[in-house]
Amino acid sequence: MDNNVNVLDEINKGATMGMDAIKYVYDKVGDSVFKKVLDGEYRKYKEVADRIAVEYDKYSIKEPHTTNVMTKAMSWYGIQMKTMTDQSNEKISELLIQGTNMGIIEGVRLQNQNKDEDLSPNVRQILDDFVAMQEDSVETLKKYL
Repeated sequence: MDNNVNVLDEINKGATMGMDAIKYVYDKVGDSVFKKVLDGEYRKYKEVADRIAVEYDKYSIKEPHTTNVMTKAMSWYGIQMKTMTDQSNEKISELLIQGTNMGIIEGVRLQNQNKDEDLSPNVRQILDDFVAMQEDSVETLKKYL
């Protein structure tokens, strides 16, 4: 069941990174409609993280891994620098899409590296749902490019 813990950790890192990125750009958004979209995206990541927390307890007494302080700092700094002169919906959407695409790549890699028998059905479902949610997020954010 080691694969289950590893996959849950990696998904949780992606979910917390997504939530962090949305928090980092949220105050830069002036458009109330776009803010509502970001609220919805944040809730989706939070729901995934909550599902992971429930499932994780079945495999480990530890807490699921999140992004480390250095990664958070680098992400925050990168977003600050890239939005210093352009805080448009287009720019913020572009940055979020780039991060989400990295999450999709990692999620698909996890899907391909872990056969169905390597993961519990619940963990497989969380992984599949996470990839689908991120693909949907990209489509939602594309409207703001």
